[in-house]
Amino acid sequence: SRSRRRLWHKGEESGHFQQVHELRLDCDGDVLLLSVTQLGHEPAAPSIACHTGRHSCFFRRFEGGAWRTVEPVLADPALIYKGTQP
Repeated sequence: SRSRRRLWHKGEESGHFQQVHELRLDCDGDVLLLSVTQLGHEPAAPSIACHTGRHSCFFRRFEGGAWRTVEPVLADPALIYKGTQP
């Protein structure tokens, strides 16, 4: 992480991890696609990958000439990060 100035692991602060199933590389070798399962920090917790509290960081969709938010916030980021700044 450039902002943290160190190597970090997804979920180390939030408790939300990803189980990686597959890695793919595009024909130009400049895009990496991961197939993952989101794992919450508690069995009944929603699976959250984004620091905004959503399931995915890809929660905006381009529709009708504008970007629209199409995924709900599943948990308050302040609660996920236990008071730390995401």
